[in-house]
Amino acid sequence: MAARNTVSLLVGLLALLSTWGVAAKVEVSMEDRVEVFKGETTPITCMFTLPEGVSGVIIEWFYVTKRGEKQSLYYQDPSKKVVTKGTQFTDRMSVNGTVASGVIVMTISDVQVDDGVEFICSIRDLVEGTANGRTTLKVFAKPDLPTIEGVKTGFSINEHSLSKIGTCEVKNGFPKPNITWYRNKTPVRPAPGVLEVVPSSILGSNGLFTVKSELNMVVKKEDKDDLFYCEINFFVPAGWGMTETSAINITVYYPSTAVDVWVESPKGIIKEGDSIELHCRGNGNMPSSILTFHHNGEDYTPENNVMVFHNVTRLSNGVYECISTDTDTFKEIKGKTVVFVNYLDAAVVVPEDTVLLDLGGELTATCNALSSLQTETVWMKFGEEVSRGHSLILKNVTFDSAGTYLCLVTVEGMETNGTLNVKVQGPPQIMKSDHTEMEESSETTVNLSCNVRGFPTPSVIWITADGTILKAESEVEREGEVMSVVRIDVTSDITASCKASNALGTDSLTFNIKATKIPAKKIRKEGTGVVIAVVIICILLLAILGSVLYFLYKKGKICGRSGKQSLTKEKSGKDNIVVEMKNDNTEEAVLLGVNGEKQTPRNQ
Repeated sequence: MAARNTVSLLVGLLALLSTWGVAAKVEVSMEDRVEVFKGETTPITCMFTLPEGVSGVIIEWFYVTKRGEKQSLYYQDPSKKVVTKGTQFTDRMSVNGTVASGVIVMTISDVQVDDGVEFICSIRDLVEGTANGRTTLKVFAKPDLPTIEGVKTGFSINEHSLSKIGTCEVKNGFPKPNITWYRNKTPVRPAPGVLEVVPSSILGSNGLFTVKSELNMVVKKEDKDDLFYCEINFFVPAGWGMTETSAINITVYYPSTAVDVWVESPKGIIKEGDSIELHCRGNGNMPSSILTFHHNGEDYTPENNVMVFHNVTRLSNGVYECISTDTDTFKEIKGKTVVFVNYLDAAVVVPEDTVLLDLGGELTATCNALSSLQTETVWMKFGEEVSRGHSLILKNVTFDSAGTYLCLVTVEGMETNGTLNVKVQGPPQIMKSDHTEMEESSETTVNLSCNVRGFPTPSVIWITADGTILKAESEVEREGEVMSVVRIDVTSDITASCKASNALGTDSLTFNIKATKIPAKKIRKEGTGVVIAVVIICILLLAILGSVLYFLYKKGKICGRSGKQSLTKEKSGKDNIVVEMKNDNTEEAVLLGVNGEKQTPRNQ
């Protein structure tokens, strides 16, 4: 774009001079510098002006070698164009343009870093003389991505000597790239004996630079969390570029000045039977340091700074020490924590085991469990809460008060229990029934049941009014209670008694069963009704049958003969019913008796 503007400016200037009639000499104009990336193609433009009427112009291109010598590249006159052979540009250059246009362009392809030289465009007229223009070609190569390598080993704190932190390297750049070290996003500031940067570079056979930079510094404890990286700056056409390496950190070894010990689990209170996990950590970082737990005169070696104690008891209470020892200096740093194991002993019930009470008596029982914490006590019977607190108070006891009482003591996830068996002694008590008076039909069977409570457990017998002892069908006996069932065949009125007894008394319950029979009159009425129903059904069936026969007679389908037939009914002697059958085609009359006998007309 700049070349085109220059050309336009010169052409305009020449036209202006020509208009004013000013005599012009040979003049050449070129850019001071042309910048290009390695491997690209670049044009180098030479613009010139000639006086009017000039002919026989000679155009030449030269370049200045590294030794400062002027080397010919191209020659052109009105009769020929010649490219100089044997130069580094011979096979990669071309020249275009005419004298008339005032512009000659030399194009160089596949530019290399060695091509960064000064080029001369020479325009010579045999009359007006020679004019030269100069352009310097600047070649750039963008470097590869940089690398950083930190020292793998750790650093011990030493306030008087430098330690190598790492090395940054960037390859294949041109011109030579620049490396700047950063610590935590801030450029490092070299200071002799404290922080030093040592750069180095190599020019490769390809003409490109490899640059290295080594960082050395006095390592302090405060450097343990620092991040180091490098920034690479390099030139590009019309500007500059930048790239960065990844960051590295360093391992700093320093002794502990304090040790922390804590219970990692369980969270909250510790109970007997738990497993406790103790952690220990020093605030230093020394590979030569070892950790040891100490408790009740015994030493324990943790794994990865963790110590687990299983199934702890109250004997595990006390101070737990963690000792960090530097094996190089044998210096010890200690930390400690206190562990308290909470406990809950077995419940103690007073009175113990079983207590025997009289009906209407009283009882006060207590339940306690020794614990390091405040406990809560609940009394249960048959799965239901009957009392809350350490004491159980029973007044005016009955047989319902008997049974097993569970004392449940709880505290912070711990639980224990005890039991108390209460027995209430007294004479038998038969539970009253609403069905002691009953009526039952004869020839049936009834079950009578008798539920008795008492202690000692009563014995039960069944007896009738006439003194007959009945055998129980079934009998279920539990402590202080009996359920007895007897089966009785009812044939007549009967009285049966359930009698219960133990050492303290007796009790009985009487059942009166009245046998009932079905009345005879009722039976006859029921039989007469059945007979009447049967007779009505038969009459209906006969009526239906008569209707069918009459219908068939009208249709002429009775007696098995064709033609007109008639039936005549006349009186006869006792039990004689005569049917006369006549036919128009015969003179004979056949008389049939009731019994199917043939009769003569005389008998008729």
